[in-house]
Amino acid sequence: MTSAFYSNSHIGTYEEGWHDKGFHRHPTAEITIVLEGRGLFEWPERKHIVETGHIIAVPPELSHRYASVSRVRFGVLHLAGYELEMKELLDRLVPLNGGVPRLFALSRLDKERFERLFREWLRVQASFQTYKHLNMKIWTEMLLLFLLEHLQTNLQAMTVTKAADYIREHLRENVLMADLAELAGMTVAGFRRLFEMTYDLSPKQYQQQCRFQEAKWLLSATGKDMQEIAEQIGFSRLHSFSQWFKEMAGMSPTAWRRSLQLRGAEPAQNNEFAGAKPPGSV
Repeated sequence: MTSAFYSNSHIGTYEEGWHDKGFHRHPTAEITIVLEGRGLFEWPERKHIVETGHIIAVPPELSHRYASVSRVRFGVLHLAGYELEMKELLDRLVPLNGGVPRLFALSRLDKERFERLFREWLRVQASFQTYKHLNMKIWTEMLLLFLLEHLQTNLQAMTVTKAADYIREHLRENVLMADLAELAGMTVAGFRRLFEMTYDLSPKQYQQQCRFQEAKWLLSATGKDMQEIAEQIGFSRLHSFSQWFKEMAGMSPTAWRRSLQLRGAEPAQNNEFAGAKPPGSV
């Protein structure tokens, strides 16, 4: 493995029926995410069908190959020469000292946010950079941190991440447990149990946390008024929203926004960019 930090990233699209000509290996740690479609990942001991949102973490020098089951799009990141801090992050994803590949998964929403982040990194990588080494290091750490924050280690848990995505996309609505269980194809009791195992929260608690995070983001990053924010996260009455927010944050939403201004974090003006969330936000 080279001593200088090395990072190489790309997105590849392959038609149905494509396959690597044979097993290959490389000295880099590899992280591949399925951005679209279905594929096959294989190493000498095992084969795995991989789908949209699945992440394959391949140790250095491990023989492996890929094939497409349908038209498939892969995002690929190769890393070598990582420093100690990055190595500690990377080792949580990729077994750097040998071993078998690891498979993880992102929910649909988190996959979409990671793809936006990854594409922006590809744009930066292709542009002129005054501080190229620093750019590579910071962007790589950001991508690794995103994955560590959002990936699911239990692929069975992907059945409930569909429901979690639904909650995050429908904060205005009072979502029923029975509807979420049906979306996941499970009984209500089985869904509740797996959801709590995956998120350490009940579906209702998860919805409240998502609403709270969305409210804080709207208060800090937009110039929207309180009534508009309340309605956007599912409160028809401003008084109810204010009481709920105070219970969650220990102060009213108006006071919370004012406290940011006093610390110099002026809310953005309400313009065409104000509603654009950073990748990874809820």
